[in-house]
Amino acid sequence: MRYRRTWQGTIVVSVANPILFLLAIGAGLGTLVQEPVEGASYLAFFAPGLLAAAALQNAFVEGGFVVNSALRRERIYPTAAATPLEPGEIFAGHLIFITLRLFISAGAFVVAMALFGLIESVAVGVVITLAATLTGLAFATPLAAWAVTARDISQINTVFRFVVMPLYLFSGTFFSIAQLPEPLETLARITPLWHGVDLCRTLALGTASLGPSLVHAGYLAGLAIAGALIGRVTFRRSLHA
Repeated sequence: MRYRRTWQGTIVVSVANPILFLLAIGAGLGTLVQEPVEGASYLAFFAPGLLAAAALQNAFVEGGFVVNSALRRERIYPTAAATPLEPGEIFAGHLIFITLRLFISAGAFVVAMALFGLIESVAVGVVITLAATLTGLAFATPLAAWAVTARDISQINTVFRFVVMPLYLFSGTFFSIAQLPEPLETLARITPLWHGVDLCRTLALGTASLGPSLVHAGYLAGLAIAGALIGRVTFRRSLHA
C-alpha cells in the first residue's frame, strides 16, 4: 500500500542512475580505455559488473537500513507483530517486497544496457535480471537477519563503510581482479559480490558456461537461503523480546 504512493520516485532513480552511469562510462572514461578488457570493450565489461554492484547497494538499503528503521524508528514491525501475524510471516512478507524492488531495479538497469546495445536478446536480458536479483538476495537476507538485531543505525553505517564499499571496489566491478596481487585476488574470488559480478558479466558477454554459472548461482542461493533461515530466528527473538 505504501509503495503504491512512492513507486514513481524509485522508478525514476532506477532508470536515471544506470543511464547516467553508462553514459558517463561510454562517452567518458570508456573512450580512454583502448585495450579490450577480458575480450570486450570497457563499457561492455563494466556495465554488468555495475549491475551486480547496484544490486548489492539496493540490497543493503532495503535489507539493512529499512529493516532496522522498521523495528527501531518507524515501529512498523512491532505494530505488525501486535496482529495475528507471526514474526516469520512478517519477515517473509518483507523479503517478498525486497525481491520485487531488486527485480524492478535490475530490470530497469538491463533496459538501460539494452539501449546501449549491450544486451543481445530479450531472453538474455531476463536471465541477467534474475542473476542480479539473486545477487541482491544473497546480501539482503543475511543483512535483514542481522539488521533486525542492530541497536542503532550507526552500526549499519559502519558495515556499509568497512564491508560494502571495499566489496564494491575490489570485486571486479571496475577492473579485472586478475590485476590484484595474488592473495587479494584469491580473497576477491570468495566474496559474494565477485560471484554476482562474474555471473552477470559472463551472461552479458555470452561467455558463460554451465559449470561456473551453477557454482555462482549455488553460492549466491546458499547465502540467500541461509540468511532467510537465520532471519526467522532473529526476527522472532527481536519482535517477541
